[in-house]
Amino acid sequence: MRSAPVRPPVPVVDIDLARPGEFRLPGDRGPVRPQGKVRALVRLHGLPLGMVSAMDTSGPEGLWRAVANAAYVELSGQLARHRAVDRTVDGTGTPEGGVGEWPCQALRRHALHDAPAISVVVATRDRPELLRRCLRSLLRSEYPEFEIIVVDNASSDGATEALVRGEFRGQVRYVREPVAGLARAHNRGLARARGCLVAFTDDDTLVDPGWLSALAEAFAHDTRIGCVTGLIVPAELETPAQTALERQGAFAKGYVPRTWSVSDPPADPLFPFTAGRFGSGANMAFRTDVLLSLGGFDTATGAGTPGRGGDDLLAFFEVLTAGHLLAYQPSAIVWHSHRRTWDAVAAQVFGYGAGLGAYLTGALVRNPRRLPALLRRLPRGIRYAMTRSRDRSADPEADWSRRLALLEVRGMVYGPCGYLRGRLTGAGPR
Repeated sequence: MRSAPVRPPVPVVDIDLARPGEFRLPGDRGPVRPQGKVRALVRLHGLPLGMVSAMDTSGPEGLWRAVANAAYVELSGQLARHRAVDRTVDGTGTPEGGVGEWPCQALRRHALHDAPAISVVVATRDRPELLRRCLRSLLRSEYPEFEIIVVDNASSDGATEALVRGEFRGQVRYVREPVAGLARAHNRGLARARGCLVAFTDDDTLVDPGWLSALAEAFAHDTRIGCVTGLIVPAELETPAQTALERQGAFAKGYVPRTWSVSDPPADPLFPFTAGRFGSGANMAFRTDVLLSLGGFDTATGAGTPGRGGDDLLAFFEVLTAGHLLAYQPSAIVWHSHRRTWDAVAAQVFGYGAGLGAYLTGALVRNPRRLPALLRRLPRGIRYAMTRSRDRSADPEADWSRRLALLEVRGMVYGPCGYLRGRLTGAGPR
């Protein structure tokens, strides 16, 4: 695949408008003093508002002012919403059509009473250095009761086990799943989970210290919520390939809390089959009993199987169609390390498409009565996928974006075959 235009590395930083002059590294790894150009996650009193880019060559102080000025211009709507939330006294949300919202900042003012125990599952395979960074970030979590379970998924050597049993002895539980497949690894972790909530993230992430608290607050808002997803932002933009993937919007779900329900659907003609809009597997949590009642994750889906992905999407879909609510909580922040090379990005985008096709196939295999509803929505879904490559006609990198979008469509076409191959080779649901 031909390369997109080369862009210089851009440092990613975390700022809070309530803390003038302070830049922090992603995952709260400490302060930093960048110069030149940055890409910043902007918060106000901890609440994420959006990401902006800014440049100033006068030094860190001038750069901070440039970021703040860009935020006040580009994120004015989010700032206004945040201030409205601050004026909320009773902590209740106002439904908008089929989409419910709640002021998470108001909830954050109150300590969690009887905070539910959370089990965090991290599946990994042959990436001990990335896992080390992820685990260190998890151990900085500001939450009263949680456990960490590392599922070593068919690794080729003992490096992961040595890391967990050595550096993280007594802090992290180690479990081995010998058969490759992300869904299978997640199910292994689910079976060992002791918490009434179970959260999942990937080994190539850094979690925000308030990640678990934000997830728990979302569940506490409504007992009908069976699943909560959260915000995923880039941990670094050091290579042109990482920048291209971020511009493609693979993880972007926005900065507004939302809740979905099949009993009160949004004005989306593709709902509830548009599971990719609800969140991503690198930042998701479930009520443990709900996920167990659904049989866990379909092991014919997910990375490491012929289906290439879709395990998270199918779980979201099953939660909704079982009558539970699904919530998106942008205050639950995870920083993701995107793939660094062009070939890896191309493979990842193809995998996204394949996962979507595998998820839809799995949904039909599990309940063939869903076919008429899917067929009614399918033409619009195909049009949406194809027009993504045309939406960037004014983009100077539109040619690259179109090629990525077409790769995703090719993956969607392959996905059903991948899912059925997984079933035939014995990787299907347990």
